[in-house]
Amino acid sequence: MSSDRELDFHYAVANTELIELPTSHLETFGNTLVNYILVCELMDEVGKTRIRTGRMQLLRPQIITPSDYSKMLLEGFGEEAQKYVEWLEEHEKDVHILRYGYTLKQEAFSEEIVTSPVEEVVERVKKDAAGHKDPFRAILKGVDSPWDVCLIKLFWTMVRRSAHKNIMELAEQQMFARKESLPPDIHKEVEKAFTAAEKDPALIKPLGALLQKHNVFKMYEDRFFSLLGH
Repeated sequence: MSSDRELDFHYAVANTELIELPTSHLETFGNTLVNYILVCELMDEVGKTRIRTGRMQLLRPQIITPSDYSKMLLEGFGEEAQKYVEWLEEHEKDVHILRYGYTLKQEAFSEEIVTSPVEEVVERVKKDAAGHKDPFRAILKGVDSPWDVCLIKLFWTMVRRSAHKNIMELAEQQMFARKESLPPDIHKEVEKAFTAAEKDPALIKPLGALLQKHNVFKMYEDRFFSLLGH
């Protein structure tokens, strides 16, 4: 990672203010849609502000090992957002405690530029949003570039807020069978089969048979079914 790129996402993270967070926790056994409004001051035009309105979809948590965390998929996000996720994995000491991961999709968004100072726009957005009850709405003030890093900060904050509830509910369903307890040869065989199936959909069915053969399908079912959805 170059120092310039590191400064890019660090600058974005440091200058992202989470003004309003969703009041509901992330879903444990289903997908979560987060509606966001991101307000950013234009750096090259005085007194102008960009408003981005969109939504992120967080697919249901999958049980993963710490080494799998870097494989968390970001769909619709740029390079700086991915660099930030990699930085989180390296520096956030509690990432491995979560032992689950999300696939985060950046869905369609719209934007407009208004001629008003950023603080005035933020207050207007807050006032407009107050009349609409949405438990999954988020309002942020961030940077115009790389703006998607601001959304990763929102995502990470929500994951940490929801972690205890999600983990308790997953544990109640006995979904924390430890993959590390698998014999190394079986673990290696399964990972090799997943890699092959990700490249060739025709190998998904044999992968399922392999998981059934070793009686580990329950451990990997979220990951397996995610292949079917691609």
